[in-house]
Amino acid sequence: MALCLQRGGGGESGSKNDMDNGKYVRYTPEQVEALERVYAECPKPTSLRRQQLIRECPILSNIEPKQIKVWFQNRRCREKQRKEASRLQTVNRKLSAMNKLLMEENDRLQKQVSQLVYENGYMKQQINTVSSTTTDTSCESVVVSGQQQRKNPTPQHPERDANNPAGLLAIAEETLAEFLGKATGTAVDWVQMIGMKPGPDSIGIVAVSRNCSGVAARACGLVSLEPTKVAEILKDRPSWYRDCRCLNVLSVIPTGNGGTIELIYLQTYAPTTLATARDFWTLRYTTSLEDGSLVICERSLTTATGGPTGPPATSFVRAEMLPSGYLIRPCEGGGSMIHIVDHIDLDAWSVPEVLRPLYESSKILAQKMTMAALRHIRQIAQETSGEIQYTGGRQPAVLRALSQRLCRGFNDAVSGFVDDGWTIMDSDGVEDVTIAINSSSSKFLGSQYNTLSILPTFGGVLCARASMLLQNVPPALLVRFLREHRSEWADYGVDAYSSASLKASPYAVPCARPGGFPSSQVILPLAQTVEHEEFLEVVRLEGPAFSPEDIALSRDMYLLQLCSGVDENAAGACAQLVFAPIDESFGDDAPLIPSGFRVIPLEPKSDVPAATRTLDLASTLEAGTGGSGTRPAGEIEAGNYNHRSVLTIAFQFTFESHYQDNVAAMARQYVRSIVGSVQRVAMAIAPSRLSSQLTPKSFPGSPEAVTLARWISRSYRVHTGGDLFQVDSQAGDAVLKQLWHHSDAIMCCSVKMNASAVFTFANQAGLDMLETTLLALQDIMLDKILDEAGRKVLLSEFSKIMQQGFAYLPAGICVSSMGRPISYEQAIAWKVLNDDDSNHCLAFMFINWSFV
Repeated sequence: MALCLQRGGGGESGSKNDMDNGKYVRYTPEQVEALERVYAECPKPTSLRRQQLIRECPILSNIEPKQIKVWFQNRRCREKQRKEASRLQTVNRKLSAMNKLLMEENDRLQKQVSQLVYENGYMKQQINTVSSTTTDTSCESVVVSGQQQRKNPTPQHPERDANNPAGLLAIAEETLAEFLGKATGTAVDWVQMIGMKPGPDSIGIVAVSRNCSGVAARACGLVSLEPTKVAEILKDRPSWYRDCRCLNVLSVIPTGNGGTIELIYLQTYAPTTLATARDFWTLRYTTSLEDGSLVICERSLTTATGGPTGPPATSFVRAEMLPSGYLIRPCEGGGSMIHIVDHIDLDAWSVPEVLRPLYESSKILAQKMTMAALRHIRQIAQETSGEIQYTGGRQPAVLRALSQRLCRGFNDAVSGFVDDGWTIMDSDGVEDVTIAINSSSSKFLGSQYNTLSILPTFGGVLCARASMLLQNVPPALLVRFLREHRSEWADYGVDAYSSASLKASPYAVPCARPGGFPSSQVILPLAQTVEHEEFLEVVRLEGPAFSPEDIALSRDMYLLQLCSGVDENAAGACAQLVFAPIDESFGDDAPLIPSGFRVIPLEPKSDVPAATRTLDLASTLEAGTGGSGTRPAGEIEAGNYNHRSVLTIAFQFTFESHYQDNVAAMARQYVRSIVGSVQRVAMAIAPSRLSSQLTPKSFPGSPEAVTLARWISRSYRVHTGGDLFQVDSQAGDAVLKQLWHHSDAIMCCSVKMNASAVFTFANQAGLDMLETTLLALQDIMLDKILDEAGRKVLLSEFSKIMQQGFAYLPAGICVSSMGRPISYEQAIAWKVLNDDDSNHCLAFMFINWSFV
């Protein structure tokens, strides 16, 4: 194929005069082929490379270098246009598919409206007909019977029997019909989930059930995988459903229409230590429709259908899966449109009332199952197409396997199943922390590992776990704080005996250096999902060695960490922080013994206010909702943020057999200290905190906040001769309130110009500027927020500050605790003197600051 160029394109069939006259000149196929070979290696060759090309290719010898340059410019332009055209075609295909989906959804809603209007008219007619001849009770029976007729539109078939193939096929076909009614019809009253906006780059359309038996969720979305691949992924439920403990296919029966029927036993983990796990006996039916769509539908087998009649397994409660499944439609141009329906009855009445929202929330079901399945498929689709780039040399499948192992290990620790080898250890009489022991080395370390190479006398793994109720704390906010400020909850004071028993194992302590001091942490990103709802990362904890003889060894500790659910706008999302100790060069199959936190929102069905206190959940279950756990009236203002969540903590420790009791005592005390720290953090970051308590709390060992505010104000006036602010009232906390609400960022740090100078106080503007809280200030060092120029200026002015008492610092740039750059017009530094006129701290005021 020849290529034409006008006025600037040369060729062996044309001359320079021809080009100057504006005539077209053609490249021969051989010339184009030679240029294409070079373009494949280097799309933008330099001048020297173009001249070399002319010398090396005789067929290009009569073309000027300028024309070669023009050819490559045109070629790059065509490539860019081709890529843009391909991108627009992809977007157009997505929009067309989404438009079709929205039209179907609109038709479904119109049918639902018509049906409701018809039912409403029918009910009115029935009520008017029987009102003169029946009582109120009979009227109610008519209404109830009408509702039951709507909930159970499919009549019961006597031929349904799970004991023979014909009966199984009858159950499968009935399941298929009911599932399709939920996926595309009005069998369930669907309400669109808040915050889920459809679009070409969104996850799709997500809806939850309203006023139906059990809980149900529905999602529709587009993925760039073929239907058969999508079906294969969805049927492998343990790969994407993090709460799935096991899925056993007991038998596979082919059907005459080309489909298959599978009998399945499914076990799921318990969401918290105070709940019981669920199991299911189900029938799964895979078939295809006349339009080429694939369908995978599933429902529980019950005694009414000839299903298993025996009791559930030990530590499990039998739950029921109502007709659910996946409708996978092929799309023009490739890809699939997926309809997912999950409908489950988790027997919410078998759990304590305080935990019942975990089993009655369609939003939690949508986040954990329905949207999780769709997100997993989209993740694999983007990995397959090469849209996601990974660093570190690990394949996406390996990273997903690491994430899954972290979640599974944490779920095992929370549930503590007896058949996994867990036994409950006798407590010390206080039931706030439960200790469980597991002596199965192969379960944790794997058969390929030599136990003696890790612990000379391996005794097993000990798990300390607890649960508590949180009030007024969004789960995403709490988990994000725990991730970014580890020193606020990590307890580094481990008993000496425990230190000795744990010293030999790199996998012993989940998060702390025994005998050390609080370590600074560095988070190294490893992978993240498409919508950033889950992060896999390596955390390096910089801390001291175990003992003086270890000084020559590495002082850093490493954790493999999984963080999920930190999006505050995700309705019903469970937030989780799970981590496991690893060595510096951990392998893909390295043993992982995870620990961590899980926070699940408790959204009650009614609008009745919940208790207004962070308290131990076990005591709530014993005392009931009307116990003594509530605060006195008036302590918290009415109308505050009033959402509850349940926090589950589980920490695992390896131990040597002769140190079991010592490690158990250490673990119990360790988790109790973490519970106390998390409660303080939760109270500090609760949105209602500043509205209910105007004065901030001071750190332990520091002066009272009112006293510190008075010292800061008085010292500023003494050194500069001016007033920091005008106090309108002489009340005891008036100075503190003025300081706290001052428009400029005011903060204090210790009087040291080295790496250990940390912040001890900041007003509200200072906390906003540093993007932190009062409790997290001790994590932030002065030299970490200043840039190089700021540090030099401060060091040069430090002697002046100490002699004169203050100094004006020029405009500059600093960074927040989140790494965001901040500009300020001027800064003032002054010494803060106590009542004895001794140096207490340094105060800084950053004037007119803003994020860059």
